[in-house]
Amino acid sequence: MENLISQSTQALLESYNQHGGLNRGESANLPSKRAIATICEDLLQILFPGFHDETPISDDELPALTRLRISSLARRLEEQIQRSLQTSYLKEANIISKKILESFLLDLPRIRELLSTDIVAAYEGDPAAKNFEEIILAYPSLEAVAIQRMAHILYKHQVPLVPRIMTEWAHARTGIDIHPGAQIGSHFFIDHGTGVVIGETCVIGNWVKLYHGVTLGARSFPRDASGKIVKGGKRHPNVENNVTIHPNSTILGGETVIGEGSTIGANVFLMQSVPPRSLVFLEEKQVKIVPKK
Repeated sequence: MENLISQSTQALLESYNQHGGLNRGESANLPSKRAIATICEDLLQILFPGFHDETPISDDELPALTRLRISSLARRLEEQIQRSLQTSYLKEANIISKKILESFLLDLPRIRELLSTDIVAAYEGDPAAKNFEEIILAYPSLEAVAIQRMAHILYKHQVPLVPRIMTEWAHARTGIDIHPGAQIGSHFFIDHGTGVVIGETCVIGNWVKLYHGVTLGARSFPRDASGKIVKGGKRHPNVENNVTIHPNSTILGGETVIGEGSTIGANVFLMQSVPPRSLVFLEEKQVKIVPKK
């Protein structure tokens, strides 16, 4: 057994040197996925006090508890932002991270206001929703959108790594993959949600409703003279106000615009714009029902 352990250890050390994927102590320390996962949990507690706690919170203890949670969160999140910034701004990372953290914390009330509109949209968009509390406690859409809205703040401040780790944490929990760069308006609702993909440069208006399996993605990427993918640019569609997109539809391209008030039916594949107040559906052969033989 000792010989096997030695062989395995040596083989792994050679792999580290040959293929990378190692966060070395002597280099800039990268953000911690585990730490950011805990931060995401704590952010949900701050946004929805009592809903992510084992015991209810009284009005009397709420001010002190909120202050304690913000204090703990600020210390840990600043560390993760600073680690991330060290990959680009080694000398200024400490100063920049403090400014970004300040902006982030002061923006949390605005995020709660936006999320309150998302709760309304879920309640009005889902006949099965009994009350707001059920949506906060049980709907994966709200959790995924909450994390994305907070990650988007850090994304706008050009924080590397941390926003993407946050949204991938939510993706793993909910099956909803929203890039932190996506711009999302108010009253946004994803019904069911499993398999939804929303790309980095998507711009989504107000009162938009998506069902499971919807992809707002990119077309094939341009390549440079050496054959490498050209990064950046507008790659994903815009979805204007009051649009509904039904299950398993795919809409691609940075120049694609789904006009206001339109409805996209199930299983539609689009790479072109749709005028406002359009109905788009896939015309198929009629379904037949016959007796079994």
